[in-house]
Amino acid sequence: MTDALRVNLEAVIVAVTAATPRVLTADAMQECALPTGPLDVRADITLERGLRESVKRLTGLALGYVEQLYTFGDRTRDPHRGDDDPRDIGIAYLALTREREPPLATAQWQDIYGFLPWEDWRRQRSSVLDAVVEPALQAWAGSDVRKQERAALAFGLDGATWDAERTLERYELLWESGALAEAGAAPKLGQPMARDHRRILATALGRLRGKLRYRPVIFELLPETFTLTQMQQVVEALAGRRLHTQNFRRLIAGAGLVEATGEQTRAPRGRPAALFRFRRDVLRERPQPGVYYPGAWRPQ
Repeated sequence: MTDALRVNLEAVIVAVTAATPRVLTADAMQECALPTGPLDVRADITLERGLRESVKRLTGLALGYVEQLYTFGDRTRDPHRGDDDPRDIGIAYLALTREREPPLATAQWQDIYGFLPWEDWRRQRSSVLDAVVEPALQAWAGSDVRKQERAALAFGLDGATWDAERTLERYELLWESGALAEAGAAPKLGQPMARDHRRILATALGRLRGKLRYRPVIFELLPETFTLTQMQQVVEALAGRRLHTQNFRRLIAGAGLVEATGEQTRAPRGRPAALFRFRRDVLRERPQPGVYYPGAWRPQ
């Protein structure tokens, strides 16, 4: 058995288009995957620079906002590799952008909730919870009280509160219970991805949901000028929850996150809406200029 390592740079590139959270994927061995390229230990001066160059080579896109997400190194993360192959280490990054057509045909934008359907509560409690998730978890937990408690807390079962940020915990429970294609399940729950890329996507979604509380990351996903409705749709798309419109607008006004441009949209139908832009002075005025607070969410 070899002690060699293979290090890859893996990108979760997120956009929100027409109120749909989207992730950029690329083909890998006839599987859907995140854009992934090997680290060149000699040529890549920094990991982030290596990631940017890898994404541009694989998709044709130049990235803007990027932050390191996590390092993934489980020995079983790539089922195609054997014990004698190098250990596969993935250094994952989260990138935020506005959707534009990738120049290369091998890359395409896809709905995040197509991969993680149990995370989308915008219309109502996700139907896959009752139809697939809860029965699978019940069969897995059996009479084990600790397993029952883990499932209830992660998925908001038996009167527990749904915590939108526990995305990774939910994915790992589904994998552990055997409910996912990556764990050998049939039928599939959501669209599978290569290696452990769905786990990486769940990690990125949880990070984004957490950052809504204390960082103005949503403005990386909006055009330079936007309506408050567009802004609300982006927050809802990432959070997987609906917002009380009046409460949300009061929050935005009180937080000083945006400023009016004095212009309005030009729509062939309906009333014109005021256009706003991100007020960058808020970064100096407040240590945590986020857009989340509990009273903003609609009850399910």
